[in-house]
Amino acid sequence: MSGLRLELGPVKEPLGLVRGLQWFFSIFAFATCGGYSGAVSFWISCHGQPNATVTAPFAYPFRLNQATFMPSLTNLCNKTWPVDVHLVGDFSSSAQFFVTVAVFAFLYSMAALAVYLGYLHLYRGAGGKLPLVDFLTTVAFSFLWLVSSSAWAKALADVKTSTMAPLPHCLPPAATCFPAGVTPMGSLNVSVVFGFLNLVLWAGSSWFVYKETNFHRPASPPSAAAPAAVPAAM
Repeated sequence: MSGLRLELGPVKEPLGLVRGLQWFFSIFAFATCGGYSGAVSFWISCHGQPNATVTAPFAYPFRLNQATFMPSLTNLCNKTWPVDVHLVGDFSSSAQFFVTVAVFAFLYSMAALAVYLGYLHLYRGAGGKLPLVDFLTTVAFSFLWLVSSSAWAKALADVKTSTMAPLPHCLPPAATCFPAGVTPMGSLNVSVVFGFLNLVLWAGSSWFVYKETNFHRPASPPSAAAPAAVPAAM
């Protein structure tokens, strides 16, 4: 029969249990990174003019070079700044790569769980083809989690460096600038942790999927030796 056969047994086995954890933690990986928004603020004291606070908002995918301080610095401190000032750096490629891997990992783990729970008889009875595809895909996602998490961790360090940099062209006594704060990036730190946690989950689950393939079979027991024939009496 090729129809749906709902079985909850795989959830109690490492094969299905780890897939469920992958599905769960991939949500946190892309949510903590893709849902972030923050801002950098400076307090500016202009000689002979009212003080002002300028803010540069930024968010995922972290194209900081497009984040402009508002209100425009060109209108402050007797035009000490001739042009608008932006944050430095474009880290969108690493952030988007990380979120893309997390989203596709979420979709694949959800689809794999559906197969385990409803079509396990087809999965294990397809001549080893489906387990092999599952194994190769799991290994590929393990590699993608390693690359994307490492790249995003490096990009996050650069984001912190850029947002902590002093405001350029701020020269006393014409203008004195003081950092007014940066939105905490705790959720971004958590996203990196979830990225490497997903790496461990996917790398570890490759063993359980490998056990479903034809490459992993128990050795057949040695056949019992046939009893020696008794010579007939003369």
